[in-house]
Amino acid sequence: MAGNTKIEWCDHTVNLWWGCSKVHTGCKNCYAETLSKRFDNNIWGKDKNRKRIKSAFKDLDKYQKQAEKLNKKVTVFVGSMMDIFEESKTLTNPNSQLLYEKTNNLRLSLFYKINRGEYSNIIFLFLTKRPENIYKMILPSWKNNVPKNVWFGFSASNQKTFDKYLSIIDKAKGIENVKKFISIEPQTEIIVPKGFDLNRVNWVIQGCESGTNARPFNIYWANKIKDACKKAGTPYFLKQIQDEKGKLIKDINRFPNVLKIREFPVW
Repeated sequence: MAGNTKIEWCDHTVNLWWGCSKVHTGCKNCYAETLSKRFDNNIWGKDKNRKRIKSAFKDLDKYQKQAEKLNKKVTVFVGSMMDIFEESKTLTNPNSQLLYEKTNNLRLSLFYKINRGEYSNIIFLFLTKRPENIYKMILPSWKNNVPKNVWFGFSASNQKTFDKYLSIIDKAKGIENVKKFISIEPQTEIIVPKGFDLNRVNWVIQGCESGTNARPFNIYWANKIKDACKKAGTPYFLKQIQDEKGKLIKDINRFPNVLKIREFPVW
């Protein structure tokens, strides 16, 4: 089944809203912010409203029906243009009839739909740069009993964010046994996992920065994470790298042979 996204590690992307604010070094050249400005959307920053994506739930219903018909599971990344665990913001285009006045209303609506089993064929990949908010924002019934089709992930770019977020998501009460993943993208400096760091997660995705102002990426960094994942027995997915001139390479056939690895976990 063809997906709706060019992101290689998922089948689909869905955004409940559009907009976010920067929280760490990986956000410096945010592609989502650049794209929003291209469409003249004033939705970026802590003091800005967010824009509701009207098709989000219709799209999820469609992906569920397609997957159910084919008797398969599909992955949905939430979300490429937002952070699902950002503090609640007012919507520029609310739907008052459905009580969609703030982003928190949209988030809770999705969680309740998942809880009711409406998306049993969808694996939700909730990726955040705010893992400290996960436990505070999930449904009370999810605390110590998160649905099996929900995965929590965090984005890291350097050693500081890797260590900090891994510690948060690893020690968060109530989600100890939940499936977790790490997106090391955009990576801006070397990250050296320590001891059993990667034994405690179920998947690692890695990639360089893209775009006009992309910061340098070293192949050695990829080898370090790849080797650590192999040692831990954790699936490893290399999304993209740069050549010697800093040009983006997304075609796995152009990766060094030892890095032609795009593994998926067992969903």
